[in-house]
Amino acid sequence: MRDSQASPRKIAFSKTRLETLPIPERGRVYYTDSQTAGLTVCVTDTGAKTFYLVKKVDARTQFLRLGRFPNALTVEQARKLAASYNVAIAGGHDPQEAKRARREEATFAELWTYWETYCQGRKKPVSIAGDRQKYEAYLKDWAGHRLSGITHQDVAALHSRMGANNGPYQANRVLSLVKSMFNKAGALGWKGENPARGIERFSETARDRFLTPEELPAFFKALHEEPNPILQAFFLLALLTGARRGNLVAMRWEEISWELRQWRIPNTKAGMAVVVPLSPPAMQILQQLKGQAKTDCPWVFPARRGESGHIKDPIPAWRKLLQRAGLKDLRIHDLRRSLGSWQALCGASLPIIGKSLGHTRPETTAIYARLLLDPVRESVERAGAAMIEAGKAKDGTNAMPTRRGPDDLVGDCPAREHHENRVRRSET
Repeated sequence: MRDSQASPRKIAFSKTRLETLPIPERGRVYYTDSQTAGLTVCVTDTGAKTFYLVKKVDARTQFLRLGRFPNALTVEQARKLAASYNVAIAGGHDPQEAKRARREEATFAELWTYWETYCQGRKKPVSIAGDRQKYEAYLKDWAGHRLSGITHQDVAALHSRMGANNGPYQANRVLSLVKSMFNKAGALGWKGENPARGIERFSETARDRFLTPEELPAFFKALHEEPNPILQAFFLLALLTGARRGNLVAMRWEEISWELRQWRIPNTKAGMAVVVPLSPPAMQILQQLKGQAKTDCPWVFPARRGESGHIKDPIPAWRKLLQRAGLKDLRIHDLRRSLGSWQALCGASLPIIGKSLGHTRPETTAIYARLLLDPVRESVERAGAAMIEAGKAKDGTNAMPTRRGPDDLVGDCPAREHHENRVRRSET
């Protein structure tokens, strides 16, 4: 036996008997249970008492650690656990092999790394970035856990907690991410069950927030006060085109047809190209931006820094705009919904609205395919004009932000440096 001072003594284990076992002056002493084969307790000179199952497996004596007495295991629990291992050993299984396999099992962090790599080329970068944000915000506490250590109860508890603290939508998205990740865990040798399977999603209420007639004057006033003209134009075009933020930040000059007054988005969330009609106010904004754009800058909304070359995160400026306007619970995506809502207020049909926003639901795709762009353009222009009219101040001031001069449209682009250098040369 391991460092034993004498041969193990066989006794009938009980709570009282184990509590009164003498503590050796040094080393450790072993006692075996007279009722359960192989069940052993080790008593060390520190007073610790630990249950083991001592068995010969493949001609080798193995010590399978069961747990500490009494905090981890009672006598009855240790007997049941030892009995289950005895059955497994009799059936030809090696418990130590299972423990070694668990030590070599992938962690949740390793599963995340695999998932992120797997998604490259299969999901859009913005979708991968969204998964990464969810992992960092809600799942990273599991990073060091072995996959078998994440149970159905763990995932259900997280989903329930997020539903209460973060809302049903975010809770459901994180649940879907966990489920998708474990669906691919087989590539890392995982053979267990998916712990997210069978957890019922929360019911979701579709968001219906949009800019109301009462809010538009304050919204346009806050836009007047936006110090960055590039971001000012970005928010206006988000409202007037109803485009998704990801498409709008990556807008290129080559995608705009000045003759047809339309913007062709080559790749949308639906995985297809969409043509967006541009109303006169939208065209006016684009023409002003084009007049100040650097010749070799392909982006409508350029950025001075960053690998992409275009603006990436308008959220900080958006939050300040909402503070100036005194508006709450309004997202940039709600500007897209605002255009559709105002189209409806102006009498547009649902197929027209769906066509203008690039919706491709199967039950309406056939209707969209028969629509010409002219009625869609008319609907967008009517809604845009109505929003601008509603956004006028009480004194009748024009809602569209005015410029101090054309150079104000030079944004966070290499063009700004060109502009500033030109000004300094003129001053000297």
